[in-house]
Parts: sequence; structure tokens; C-alpha cells
Amino acid sequence: MSQLTIILWMLNVIVDTSGQLAFKAAASASAEHDGLAHWKHMLKRPWIWLGVICYVFEFVLWLAFLSLVPLSVGVMLGSINIVVIMIAGRFLFKESLSKWRLIGIMLIACGVTVVGFE
Repeated sequence: MSQLTIILWMLNVIVDTSGQLAFKAAASASAEHDGLAHWKHMLKRPWIWLGVICYVFEFVLWLAFLSLVPLSVGVMLGSINIVVIMIAGRFLFKESLSKWRLIGIMLIACGVTVVGFE
């Protein structure tokens, strides 16, 4: 992979992870409301808008990345986002990482490594 491809991939992972974490923060902060009030409250949270901005930027990065690699490689390399988000969720939101999730993280990381060296 070229240096540009690697940079786009890494930026994509960072921006996608940031968006997911922002959405989680917005959703967690809005848990005390039900129904329509829940959604109105959530839309007032800065976290939701940070998540939307990240996703718009991630969309552009993803298109640029996919223009440089085959779709099958791009999607496989993109799956590292799952690993990064699970680890970030553990540290930022105190979410559990069971033995099976850790095994899954290792398998995904191995798959991404194999495809990355192709």
C-alpha cells in the first residue's frame, strides 16, 4: 500500500472511532428521557453534532480510500474500526471486554494484518 493509502486508512479509523464515541456519549447523556423528549434532548447535545461532523468527514475519507484499494481489501482493513471502538469503549465508557470479545479482537486484528500485507 502507498503512503497515501495508509494515511487515509488511519485517518478513517480515527475519525470513524471519534464519531462512534461521540454518538455513544450523546446517547448515554440522554438516557433520562423517554420517547420524543429523548430525541429532542439528544439533538441538543454537542456530542451528537460532533458525531455527525465526524461521519461526514469519514464518508469523504472512505471514498478517497476506496478509490485506491479493491473493495474487498478496503472493507477488511476497515474492520479494524471494530477493534479500536471496542477498546475505546472499555476505557471511556467502562464497557466490559469478555474473553470471547478479546478473542474476536485478536482474530479481527490478525485478519487485518494478513490482508494489509497482501
